[in-house]
Amino acid sequence: MDESIIKIDSVRFYWSKKSNFKIFVPNLEIKKGEKVLLLGESGSGKTTLLSLMCGFLNPLSGNISINGNTINQLSSKTRDEYRADNIGIIFQQFNLLPYANVVDNVLLPLYFSKVRSNNVSNKKEKVIELFKQLRLPDDIAQFRASSLSMGQQQRVAVARALIGNPSLIIADEPTSSLDADAQKIFLNLMFEQISENNSTLLMVSHDKSLSNQFDRLIDINEILIREDKSCY
Repeated sequence: MDESIIKIDSVRFYWSKKSNFKIFVPNLEIKKGEKVLLLGESGSGKTTLLSLMCGFLNPLSGNISINGNTINQLSSKTRDEYRADNIGIIFQQFNLLPYANVVDNVLLPLYFSKVRSNNVSNKKEKVIELFKQLRLPDDIAQFRASSLSMGQQQRVAVARALIGNPSLIIADEPTSSLDADAQKIFLNLMFEQISENNSTLLMVSHDKSLSNQFDRLIDINEILIREDKSCY
């Protein structure tokens, strides 16, 4: 049985033929159940690589496999459905709907994924359970997302990514605005819930001090090569 949840093989990507930003990822493999920190500075290609993994972008060549399925060979519609079923995403800016209440924000992935929706028997009960586990206030459910503190928005974004038990959680710099103590609390809460869901975590950051809290550290400069057009 294949124990890998992410496999990347000989992937090339550039934004346009005139672009100077061209990348090559020879190989990357992440095992099921791992907590992996992908480390890199701003502009190093971290967010582009995440977008390729999630199927928001398609490579020029090579293959990207998530849970045994080569996502870049799927149609656009099927790829969107596959992402919704298998990947919970924590965006750097959280991307909560500001005027929707907190519960509706967390339930949003279930409207796009029958698989994740079927994993939750009592949806609002599950949301409240996640709020308690993430140490959110009891009365937060009907608050608008725009009224929450930064820390509360981060935890709501985690709840939204986790609901329906996706097998892979991808987090794009979710701790960048937190001080060291708040980072530790946030990561511990996130780790607890990811372990309970038996999910895999790939988190991107520029902060090397976080590395001892993860199973594995990957430096983006060791897996991603910047190329110019002449290389291919």
